[in-house]
Amino acid sequence: MTSRELTDARSRELTDVRYEVDNGLAWITIDREARYNAFSAHTVDELIHAFKLAWGDSAVGVVCLTGAGEKAFCAGGDVKMAAELGGYGPTDYGIFEIQTLHRVMRAIPKPMIAAVNGVSAGGGHVLHVLCDLSIAADTATFGQSGPRVGSWDAGFGTGILARAIGEKRAREMWYLCRRYDAAQALEWGLVNAVVPLAELQAEVRRWAGELLERSPTALAFLKHSFNADTEQLAGVGAVGFDALDIFVHTREAQEGKAAFAEKRPRTSPGSDDNLDRAIVVDELVELTRAWRRRHPRRSNRRGWARVGACISSVAVEQPVRRAPEGCK
Repeated sequence: MTSRELTDARSRELTDVRYEVDNGLAWITIDREARYNAFSAHTVDELIHAFKLAWGDSAVGVVCLTGAGEKAFCAGGDVKMAAELGGYGPTDYGIFEIQTLHRVMRAIPKPMIAAVNGVSAGGGHVLHVLCDLSIAADTATFGQSGPRVGSWDAGFGTGILARAIGEKRAREMWYLCRRYDAAQALEWGLVNAVVPLAELQAEVRRWAGELLERSPTALAFLKHSFNADTEQLAGVGAVGFDALDIFVHTREAQEGKAAFAEKRPRTSPGSDDNLDRAIVVDELVELTRAWRRRHPRRSNRRGWARVGACISSVAVEQPVRRAPEGCK
């Protein structure tokens, strides 16, 4: 890349995100206050860009992620947009790069602080969990939304949360989709500190000041050392998001998003949803067979037996249609 191309990349105009640097601290602010700072696909593209700016700037030693206004840190994916458009909107490359965002946040060799200034829910809650440190306003709330709206994060969003607060509590957050206040989050070890909302930025500045006095090389090695223990979750997450790409087209998933957008309870699964499950299973079977054709030497009977058992449990005793002859 030429110096001119690099300058052009750095000067990209941001619409959903604000990027500011103040004495070694980069502030990355999700600026969609009217939507509780929920992210669209375009927002994710801009977040990746902002984090890479902070990564490549030698004047930046600490990065802080926060949300605009006083109501929300980030409410996760823009479910209303997804319900209206059938997705999270246009992107730079036609890809919803949420997994890339997660990877960049973990890879950037600088401490990241989440300044949780309000609602932290769903995919937004995952973002705060991915940060190295979390400082919350006393007005902040925390929780997951996946099963409520027909979604999940089967990688970092579950695995790191379980390590942070314990598996039972992590399952409670994911399964029940309850909301927890800042005091509860502090007691559970979900955040490092809680301060009045008016003091949040000053507290982040104080923590950042301490971090900037430490060896940046030591901090980089320590961050990646901590991350090494959970790096395998990236692969689990990739499988989970592949399955989610299939699931979002089912009536079960669409009903969850519609119910959220219309502010009503979701309907109970019925026989049509079982048909959707059978369609999902067909897709998984086809993917499995395609993988085995490409990697015949890597097939493992015991491993594929486990895959078969998982597929059978998902099917809920629904018959799987025969695959086309060419796929056998």
